[in-house]
Amino acid sequence: MSLLSTLNDDMKTAMKAKDKDTLQVVRMLKASIQNEQIKAGHDLSEDEELTVLSREMKQRRDALSEFEQAGRDDLVEKVKVEIAIVEKYLPAQLSEAELREIIQNAISQVNASSAKEFGKVMGVVMPQVKGKADGNQVNAIVKELLNK
Repeated sequence: MSLLSTLNDDMKTAMKAKDKDTLQVVRMLKASIQNEQIKAGHDLSEDEELTVLSREMKQRRDALSEFEQAGRDDLVEKVKVEIAIVEKYLPAQLSEAELREIIQNAISQVNASSAKEFGKVMGVVMPQVKGKADGNQVNAIVKELLNK
């Protein structure tokens, strides 16, 4: 079942349950995917759908940190609910240990020895963890391991 079909089913379920939060987020996700389809001119592959979902998740995480810094607790709670809903459609997230192992393998693969080779390592790691890990977390771990 494609992601759009799943979103349509979940949208109907949310409407029947009168769950406004879920309905709003599902509609936003559906609109983003449909916009991307229009832009691409074809049905999206699973990888392209994952890219759209990852972008939506990143926007919400960025908004969460902004709201937390601004002390907007009312908006923080709303965004946390949205993040939980978007997470349902993403693949299971990697643990920090699994992430460190992937990054360590990438560092060995490109023979990186200093922070100057950060871009090479990220280029190898990001396709492997796409949608399965937060880019900021990956970034922090790569920097930490390269600076040892």
